[in-house]
Amino acid sequence: MSFQEKRNVVSLISTLLIFSIYSMYVFQKYQEGSFHTSNAFSFWGAFILILIPVSILAKIIIHIVFSIVNTIATNEKEPRITDELDQLIELKSTRNSHYVFIIGFLLAMIPLVMDQPPYVMFIILISSGLLSEVIGVITQLYLYRRGV
Repeated sequence: MSFQEKRNVVSLISTLLIFSIYSMYVFQKYQEGSFHTSNAFSFWGAFILILIPVSILAKIIIHIVFSIVNTIATNEKEPRITDELDQLIELKSTRNSHYVFIIGFLLAMIPLVMDQPPYVMFIILISSGLLSEVIGVITQLYLYRRGV
């Protein structure tokens, strides 16, 4: 398995793990009544605004630990040069990721039109963000295995 494939597997696992742990923590606190907000928009806004930096920080730490462990285990360093193949794979995965998010965003607008509660829109929006990231990583894994 190449370094890029290992990095993508670690990224996929960490994305799912971070999102799961954070979601369970927030919803457990919500059930306990720690969030005294009568406004659903305030709760969901805080959920998203806190998730973004938590996710970024956790991924940076996980990537650093992965690079250290991989270097110790395999005696190979992270490649510093990205060639045209790496750039093409990244572009295709970004395209697929954006398509999934845009479709999810459009689907998230449907509950608003149908007079559903706001939390339905936010759940669809957050799920499409997670799904778009997962699709991006899976696309990269697939293209590194198959080739472009």
